[in-house]
Amino acid sequence: MFSTLVRTAVVAAVAVAGLSAGTAAADTARHTLNVVALGDSYGSGTGAGDYLDGTGVANGCWRSANSYSETLVARLRDAGASVSFTNVTCSGASTATLREEFKGEAPQLDALQPDTHVVFLSIGTGDIDFAGYGAQCVLADCSGQPTQDELAKLPGMSQNLATLLADIRTRSPHAHVVLTGYGSQLTDGPNAPDVPLDPICGDGIFTPQERIDGNQVAAALDQTLRGTARQAGATFVTPYGTPEFAGHSLCQADVPYYRGFEALAPGQEGLEAVLHLNATGQRTLADLIQHRFHLS
Repeated sequence: MFSTLVRTAVVAAVAVAGLSAGTAAADTARHTLNVVALGDSYGSGTGAGDYLDGTGVANGCWRSANSYSETLVARLRDAGASVSFTNVTCSGASTATLREEFKGEAPQLDALQPDTHVVFLSIGTGDIDFAGYGAQCVLADCSGQPTQDELAKLPGMSQNLATLLADIRTRSPHAHVVLTGYGSQLTDGPNAPDVPLDPICGDGIFTPQERIDGNQVAAALDQTLRGTARQAGATFVTPYGTPEFAGHSLCQADVPYYRGFEALAPGQEGLEAVLHLNATGQRTLADLIQHRFHLS
């Protein structure tokens, strides 16, 4: 059975539920679902492996076949939907660079068309230099004032995102926009005992206060994205605080859904993948979106 999202997109109507398998098959025989994925490294799947040709080391966009959008489109096609999919996500993107040539590629917003039905969007951390904040946590001390400085950037990010969502609506007036969150990369408590842990969990890397402050930023980021999406009429789906991601941050007892310092090993992606969702994390995010829209 197809999701409310798919039904909505195909017929350009809102909140249509209860699509039977037979009706879905008939609709998809007549319609193609036009899907576009926009955004940054969490949208591209940096850290999830299996990168699309030319997007890994070649240009640094790191678009993974394991990203949540690629996973969902594959599931839709397996279910019999006709899907036209354009994935222009790129690691390092911000709300501003979506309008500009970036890493040798055309502006991401150029992928939007008047008949785009679904937009998957992951954006926000580039506007607040979340990667730089994380690096300060690892290399120095990000607690206290650096955390307050990071929190102070969130209102500006929200304004930028609101403008971006309005631009998407102008370019693709019938599109259903799904904005995704980032989750909690690192436990705000002590390391889980008696389980193998990534080297990022070692002594002197993240202090107890840095873990608390870092999670304060992650929570505020999530709340800001949620509120901005709600005001713009977009759907927000996040790993943050969900049962599916509980216990799977770095240094917790369950298998982590985020990359740690193992991404720095020879043959791995390097620093760009640290604190990003791994393939299992991306697949679980796809599950959250799928369950949100009853795509089962």
